[in-house]
Amino acid sequence: MLNDPHLRAREMIITVQHPTRGAFPMPGSPIIMSESPRTYTPAPLLGQHTEEILSSWLGYDAEQIAQLRAQGIV
Repeated sequence: MLNDPHLRAREMIITVQHPTRGAFPMPGSPIIMSESPRTYTPAPLLGQHTEEILSSWLGYDAEQIAQLRAQGIV
């Protein structure tokens, strides 16, 4: 089923590149709109966005983040 050419042609089954797992098949979006492009990304790695969240969302500076890392909190 994952290699069905009809499902792949309609992008019902797509291939996503993951940084550690490599290429793997997954379901595509069942909703297709001509003016709305679909994009697919793999799930983030554990901790991949930690620094971004701490700095941009919570306002931590580099020193505060370094302290959290040194304490083993993040």
